Amino acid sequence: MKKFVLVVALIALLSVSVFANGTAEAGSSAGFKPTKDVEWTCTSKPGGGSDIFTQQIKEALKSQGITDANVVVSYVTDGGGEVGRLQVSMTNKAKADHTLLTFNSGDIMPMVKNTDNRIENFTPLAVMAVDKQLLFIGEKSNYKTFQECLDAIKAGKKVVIAGSKGDDIETYNKLIAELGLKESQLSYITNDSTSGAITSLLGGHVDLCMSKPAAAAQYVEAGKMTAVLALSKSRFKTPSLKDAPILSELGYKDVEVPVWRGVVGPKEMSPEAAEFWSNCLKAVSESEVWQTGYIAKKGLISDFKDYKEAKAYMTEYQTNYLKEIGK
Repeated sequence: MKKFVLVVALIALLSVSVFANGTAEAGSSAGFKPTKDVEWTCTSKPGGGSDIFTQQIKEALKSQGITDANVVVSYVTDGGGEVGRLQVSMTNKAKADHTLLTFNSGDIMPMVKNTDNRIENFTPLAVMAVDKQLLFIGEKSNYKTFQECLDAIKAGKKVVIAGSKGDDIETYNKLIAELGLKESQLSYITNDSTSGAITSLLGGHVDLCMSKPAAAAQYVEAGKMTAVLALSKSRFKTPSLKDAPILSELGYKDVEVPVWRGVVGPKEMSPEAAEFWSNCLKAVSESEVWQTGYIAKKGLISDFKDYKEAKAYMTEYQTNYLKEIGK
């Protein structure tokens, strides 16, 4: 009888500890729970789209009570982000379970094109959303519309776009190909992050800036930037972006390079930790703060894929891109 009472007491004590705050941690069923600081690597500079994405998730993990882990974001942008990606891919032992990396299609393209690093050296955890680019003018821009830019080029003037790496470069290449222009006519300056490109635009050093909605949002709201072309097959629905036309409205075929945004861990991350983090990210994607404060506000498309789906999705994307570039 005493043993029975003791067992009941222990069960009650465990129940109180797990449900004291109403719910257990989102990933607790996976058999893993962080026991040290979590290092989250972002391979773009602060202020860019990848940073905003990372910070939004970090804040949601905390504010929504999804996990009480202490997440520390570090920015490793050397080599266009390749140094940071290589460091994460080589992280091993117990540290692997406490290491995360912001990873999107704009990262995988230059990685597989310029290095031997591959998605097989990571543990995909989730795909969270899909993003697209626009072209913006600034307060000091010489042109008010994208058509004015095209007219200037036809008149023999050079127009300059500032943007980031990866998917931005891919989008630019498809844009000039569709427009039938040379790089010397509509040139492109590569920055380590979109925030750097925006700084160039606001300083009057370039004519246009390529950016996704999130990175440009605060400047658009302040009236410092205006969207003049949506690089998409349909106009953006966000009020501040809906007036930007798509290429087909200007007499060309539409150009778009959808960008999926996700999170991965090191290759040696344990299956239990992978499931834990994937569950946490799913909880973030389903939260109101994420859907309204990030997806809707920043003009993205919600598209969650868990760690199993993300692995297949990222692997297929890599395979198709390698075929596209002949590698």
